[in-house]
Amino acid sequence: MNLTLGQKLIRTKPTDRGAEHTHAPGAGRLGRSIGLFPLTMIGVGATIGTGIFFTMVEAVPKAGPSVILSFMMAAITAGLTALCYAELSFRIPAAGSSYSFAYATVGEFAAFIMAFCLLLEYGLAASATAIGWSDYLNNFLSNAIGWKIPEALRSPMIVSGAHGVELRAGHINLPPILLVVLCGALLIRGTRESATANAIMVLIKLAILVFFVAIAFWGFDIDNFHPFFNGPSSHGPGGLVGVTAAAGTVFFSFIGLDTVATAGEEVRDPTRNVPKAILAALVIVTVFYMLVAVAAIGAQPASMFEGQEAGLSVILQNVTGKAWPALVLSAGAVISVFSVTLVTIYGQTRILYAISRDGLIPKTFQKVHPRTLAPVSNTIIVCIIVGVVAGLVDSSFLWDMVSMGTLTAFMVVSIAVPVMRKKEGVSAAKGFRVPFGPYLVPGLSIAACLYLMYGLSITTYRVFAIWMTVAVLTYFIYGIRNSRLNKVSAAV
Repeated sequence: MNLTLGQKLIRTKPTDRGAEHTHAPGAGRLGRSIGLFPLTMIGVGATIGTGIFFTMVEAVPKAGPSVILSFMMAAITAGLTALCYAELSFRIPAAGSSYSFAYATVGEFAAFIMAFCLLLEYGLAASATAIGWSDYLNNFLSNAIGWKIPEALRSPMIVSGAHGVELRAGHINLPPILLVVLCGALLIRGTRESATANAIMVLIKLAILVFFVAIAFWGFDIDNFHPFFNGPSSHGPGGLVGVTAAAGTVFFSFIGLDTVATAGEEVRDPTRNVPKAILAALVIVTVFYMLVAVAAIGAQPASMFEGQEAGLSVILQNVTGKAWPALVLSAGAVISVFSVTLVTIYGQTRILYAISRDGLIPKTFQKVHPRTLAPVSNTIIVCIIVGVVAGLVDSSFLWDMVSMGTLTAFMVVSIAVPVMRKKEGVSAAKGFRVPFGPYLVPGLSIAACLYLMYGLSITTYRVFAIWMTVAVLTYFIYGIRNSRLNKVSAAV
């Protein structure tokens, strides 16, 4: 059957919940090996660490002490979207997260564009967190053995200088590259091993953050919250506009909600466990983010955050006047950020796997190792790209781009809820549903995402426009012709 161009763009992929739930591993399929607890830890591992360990250095100069409101704003937006994710993950328990949701609801072209947003989101998030890991590793080594990594081996070649982009010949950020190599090696061994290792690292991370809060409150000074809002400065106009700008910067730290959904095809009883894991991860993340943010602002004036390496470790050292608390926190951060980078790379590979299986990108990305049931070639390619970006580029270029990709993905997921409800009609299976009908919560989620997007920089929009142009060209040059649905319709 020959379809018109318009019909090809909006064709949707049918969902077979029974098949997704019962398929056997092998033959290009991933194996179901993840339970509720490790799945929840994947979500927590992908979120806690990024926003708290790194982005406060970027966000506090924009918002001042009112960065607490920025985290609340981001958490509310993520919470609205989490409800949408929970319903769709019940109805579409497949690998690929919002890409798969979009393919089943709003059509192939929108799904492919969404896929490129996710690739931007996950790839840059993995690079950015790996870069932040370098600072804490250096802080740990300094406090533990009195040795620091040479500047030329822990600083990027491409940086943001006073006169724009600058190139520093002979510089490379080596620690992030080593971290990505370690993550790749673990992921290649198999999903179950990776999920178990991640769960252990997340529990260590939570203990370390409790340790930070307990000590930081010793140095708590309420005067650090005055003035609560920043005035106009080089970082922006201040006030609520500054809060919004900071919220856009930290929002990417809620990427873990999306990561839970990317694992849908490797989860035991996904229709039950994925929605529960998403909501549980959101609650845990929000509680810890708020506790650490309040403790950090209370222990240190907002003016000290700008340009501060390994910020939380430095706060503990200043509060106690001793090096051992900073040493403990740096060690915990090294482990914590390992887990963030691990699950972010994991999410990237599973999205590529789903896109490849649908024929929209080459088959290399869907090949699964017969013994480990892991997409080995896919993982190696992702790690090479993430490692190169992490080793050469300054993280200041990456934070807002990750937020842009995340916010776009969250909006598409919100749109997909009413579309899926209408598509299934009265035949919809019983399970988790967004409260108050299919329009109120998704509508609020979209509005909140647009509001946070408003605070992002013009440069972010320009780079995003270029990336979307690449996505459109890729779809029309390769994807539309090689789509699995295209071959099925041609054979009818």
